[in-house]
Amino acid sequence: MKNRKITIGIGAVTVLAAVTLLTACGSGQAKGNASNTTNKNFTVATDRWADWGTDFEKFPNQLAKKAGIKVNWDVYVDANWADKKATILSSGNLPDVFMGSNTFTDQQIAQNQNDFIDLSKYINEKDMPNLMKMLKDNPEIKATITSPDGKIYSLPKIAPMRPTIANQLFINQKWLTQLGLKMPTTYDEFVNVLEQFKEKIPGSIPYATGNWDPVFSYILPFNNRLGAAGTNGMELYDGKVAWAYDTDEYKAGIEAMHEAYAKGLIDPEMFTETTTQAQNKMMATTEKVGVAAGWTADANFGANAKDYVALPALKGPDGKQYVMSDPDHFNQSRNEVLVTTHAKNVKALMKWLDSFYTEDASIQNYYGEFGVGTEKTADGYTVLKPTGENSADTQAWINSLRDFGPKVWSEADNSKVTYQDQNNGDALKLKMDATLKQYALPAFPNVQYTNEELNTIAQVYQQLSAYATQMQAQWVTKGGVDKDWSTYESKLKAMGLDKFMKIQNDAYKRYEKQVNK
Repeated sequence: MKNRKITIGIGAVTVLAAVTLLTACGSGQAKGNASNTTNKNFTVATDRWADWGTDFEKFPNQLAKKAGIKVNWDVYVDANWADKKATILSSGNLPDVFMGSNTFTDQQIAQNQNDFIDLSKYINEKDMPNLMKMLKDNPEIKATITSPDGKIYSLPKIAPMRPTIANQLFINQKWLTQLGLKMPTTYDEFVNVLEQFKEKIPGSIPYATGNWDPVFSYILPFNNRLGAAGTNGMELYDGKVAWAYDTDEYKAGIEAMHEAYAKGLIDPEMFTETTTQAQNKMMATTEKVGVAAGWTADANFGANAKDYVALPALKGPDGKQYVMSDPDHFNQSRNEVLVTTHAKNVKALMKWLDSFYTEDASIQNYYGEFGVGTEKTADGYTVLKPTGENSADTQAWINSLRDFGPKVWSEADNSKVTYQDQNNGDALKLKMDATLKQYALPAFPNVQYTNEELNTIAQVYQQLSAYATQMQAQWVTKGGVDKDWSTYESKLKAMGLDKFMKIQNDAYKRYEKQVNK
């Protein structure tokens, strides 16, 4: 437990109350400490999805030793992080660093901006050469971390071994073979296959909920390319900004999905069941599900995964093929490091953080240090098999920061990595990705908003989203989207859709300007 404190108790205050409370007062008591040049000890707070022990700290601590500093970890478990975060902010007893984009949202950073320092003056060729190279090679990353006022409050990541394609549909190959059906290649063929599943497989659910948005997964062939979670439903059509729930493509897709629902091809419990109930259907001992969306077959169907294969990108009514792809949000992020006003000798701290932005460091901070999770070879890197009863994913989480913390990678670097275990989830996902990524189109990027814009989005989007999803469920199950469409659009406008879209367009223009500097 040396140099580490793991906290799983539940605080007494809610995060919303405390985070909002701190908006005005901040924690300015330590301002001015950044220039202190003698401090060598830093406290780093991070949020882990589960208590996987302390081994993940080993490699970052090695980097710290090389940088001439010492790091003490405050580790929190995600289930309790919201309450603990509120307690930390209200106490003013901040760590020097919050690490991981799961620690603070953009909105929370804006509300507590006085607690975080502008890092832009530390980001230069002399002090952070690795990060500077990353930003030069990836101008979109610089745009992602630069606030509209030109300041940089957080450091980014590009995660290794990530696919271009996000979630996708998987189809029951055993049933296709059993019924003598060919793999569908068009939307019409797909509907025909679902009909055959319904008629000839007793108790089947032709199209089920899966592990990703079941509606947008179904209406994808109509050019409805929903981005990652947390992107407010924004899409790009030939460089033009659109809201996914208010397009002609969406309306056409919903009409088609209702037709399938009326034929009994869609799970009638899709809009009412829990996640657990949906997963139980996919993993039932007697297979029930024909098609469902998710990341990998293994993640969706468990022991049934051997019978499911990736569905090709279906040709839609316009003759084109579409896939879910949003690498800006799934593979990259800002807010991986936030430095607080309590940090003394920030320059030494940034030297440590810069050392994260190398290939060697990134692969070890994603799978585990050399000799434990990975090995360095003459051609690149090998990801080692998991030990004991660990899965490959759990092994990575135990030994590394995994999805969080600063990293850099390029798609070209993927060819340098091999896996001892060919059933590794990342390896399987990249194999599927190779056949589908040719259809990927640009998604709405990870733009920055002003504090005022963030506040407006928070006020408006909840209403827009709640109404849109309510109508979505009604239209899929009962129909009427064509009849209701005009009224629907009028109500969205009354709820502030025009204001919401102006913010998104303004943010997108700023992003494009920053990228093209």
